[in-house]
Amino acid sequence: MRKALPWFALAAGVAVVDQLTKWLLQTLLHPGERIPVTGFFNLVLAFNKGAAFSLLARAPGWQSPLFAGIAVAAIVVVSVLLVRSPERRVLCAGLALILGGALGNLIDRLRYGHVVDFLDFHALGWHWPAFNAADSAITLGAGLVILDSFLHDRGDGRS
Repeated sequence: MRKALPWFALAAGVAVVDQLTKWLLQTLLHPGERIPVTGFFNLVLAFNKGAAFSLLARAPGWQSPLFAGIAVAAIVVVSVLLVRSPERRVLCAGLALILGGALGNLIDRLRYGHVVDFLDFHALGWHWPAFNAADSAITLGAGLVILDSFLHDRGDGRS
């Protein structure tokens, strides 16, 4: 368990950064307001009751408890994996990012009943769905877990 503590600290750091950025944007913007930053990026305050890409966002309200439950289950599974494999640095870095992101978004669901999003990328009239720091950490973490699966399967002991 002690060897996994740095990974849990990284996850906690991700959740804190996520919550701080969401707090800051909520103090600066009104819901739906946009601040253009570049020709392809805005800051926007958006609330998502659904999952990734606003999946089920328009459902009548049952989705928030469902997604909170899924997040709790994911947090438990990821925590067990961190404790079992603390020496696999790439895997654990990915898992810690996923854990921190899941915690950040879970906090939102429990506090507000929705997730706070604020990063808005767009090009040629197309907008990527708004997202947040937690979503970014989860995505980067998933990429690291996938990378570790290739490194670990080589059988040379490096990961």
